[in-house]
Amino acid sequence: MTSKRPLIRQRLIGFDPGLRKTGWGIIDVEGSRLIHVANGIVHSDDRTSLAQRLMQLFDGLQQVITDWEPASAAVEETFVNKNPTSTLKLGQARGISLLVPALAGIPVAEYSPNHIKKSVVGAGHAGKEQVAAMLKILLPQAKINGEDAGDALAVAICHAHNGGAHGSLHAALKKDRTAAGRGGAQILFKGTR
Repeated sequence: MTSKRPLIRQRLIGFDPGLRKTGWGIIDVEGSRLIHVANGIVHSDDRTSLAQRLMQLFDGLQQVITDWEPASAAVEETFVNKNPTSTLKLGQARGISLLVPALAGIPVAEYSPNHIKKSVVGAGHAGKEQVAAMLKILLPQAKINGEDAGDALAVAICHAHNGGAHGSLHAALKKDRTAAGRGGAQILFKGTR
C-alpha cells in the first residue's frame, strides 16, 4: 500500500514593471493546479521627482512582499522603446522590481515578453487579448485589477511553468500526461502575424 505524499503549495509573484504603474500578481502552485491569490498595481505620482517615484514603487512592492510572503518571484524583461529616456526610466522601475524581492531573500527570475506569452498562450507573438483570454481559463476565479496586474499574473504563470515552484508544476504536468497515456488537452488560439 502506497501513501500519497501531500501536495506542496508554493506561492509565486510576478511583476510587470513600469514607472507609472507596476503590476503584481500572486499565484499558488499545488501539483499541477494554479490558484489565484491576489493581484494589483502599485502607482507612482508623476508630479514628484524620479527619486520619489522610485521610492513609492519600492515601498509599495515591499508592502506586497510583506503581506503575501511569496517563495519566488519573476520579473518581465525590459524591451527597448524608440525613446531612450522612456527605456531608461522603465529600466529603473524594473530594477526596483528586482531589488525588492532580492532584499527579502526571495529568488528572482527574469523572462522575456515572448517567453511569457509562449508559456501562457503557446505562441510567443500572441496578442494581449489572447493572453487575457487564457488568464480567464487558467485562473477562472480571478478578478484582475487592470491590464498591468493581468500581465503580472502572466509572468507568475510563466514562472510556474519554468520551474519557479522548484519544478513541481512541470513534474506534476508530466506525471498527469503520463498517467493519462497521452499529451493531455491543448488549448489553441488562432494567432495573427
